[in-house]
Amino acid sequence: MSVEASAFQEHRAHLVAVGYRITGSLADAEDAVQEAWLRLDGLRPDARAEVRDLRAWLTTVVGRICLDRLRSAAVRRERYVGPWLPEPLVTTGDPDDPLTAVVRDEGVRMAAMLVLERLTPAQRVAFVLHEAMDTPFAAIAAILGCTEATARQHASRARRAVADADPPPRATAAEHAAVLTAFADAMARADQDALVALLHPDVVLHNDSDGRVTAARRPVAGPDKVARLLLGLVDRYGRHLLDFRPVVVNGEPGTIGPAGRSAIAVNAFALREGRIIGIYGVLNPEKLTRLPA
Repeated sequence: MSVEASAFQEHRAHLVAVGYRITGSLADAEDAVQEAWLRLDGLRPDARAEVRDLRAWLTTVVGRICLDRLRSAAVRRERYVGPWLPEPLVTTGDPDDPLTAVVRDEGVRMAAMLVLERLTPAQRVAFVLHEAMDTPFAAIAAILGCTEATARQHASRARRAVADADPPPRATAAEHAAVLTAFADAMARADQDALVALLHPDVVLHNDSDGRVTAARRPVAGPDKVARLLLGLVDRYGRHLLDFRPVVVNGEPGTIGPAGRSAIAVNAFALREGRIIGIYGVLNPEKLTRLPA
């Protein structure tokens, strides 16, 4: 491996995290990172010599590519059936898995990613690159094709929107494990009262299926409604729905298991004050093609 290729690999996890946080798609992020490598490899020697900070140069290239992807995706999402969730990042804890480094980033948690969906493409790029990656506003302005002052304004508006959304912080692994164990027990016993007690008063369940499998097409809010929906699905489709197993989703404990008659679902959970405040179920098979074996 050349020195340049080795240096590129050192930045790969960072670049994938940038691309994923901007687009919400692992496929788009990896494509952008690959394109950045091809552009670097294709530089003439004199142009390559002008790259003083390889990480910054690659981040700028990935940011520009992902901005184009995000803008084109906005049109597709207008036709999307039901809620849209990011492609889940399911990891096994294997240190050799390149995604293991990506999911250490607080910003790739499902709850945090969902907040980014409220931003405009320009705001999202400015926020991710400056707030999370400390990219200078001059570079962000070049990516967005605007003045530096406008880039600062995009970042400021995004920062306020994220603060107003107040996504729940990452819970400890022990807290998450205890809540999910109690959740599985309540589901197995079909104990609605116990299930409601585990749900935060502001709990919201999101199911992403794009209409390809049976799922709620609107977010379901409130402990009673969420509990009734979950237990009603078991009544409708059978107790095989309880055959889910624990996995790590976007860096936090989650589950993978049956959904309906033939589909599978990856579920991420967000906690606040020791109770479940967010359930994010990805059922769209197009977003589940990169699951570990």
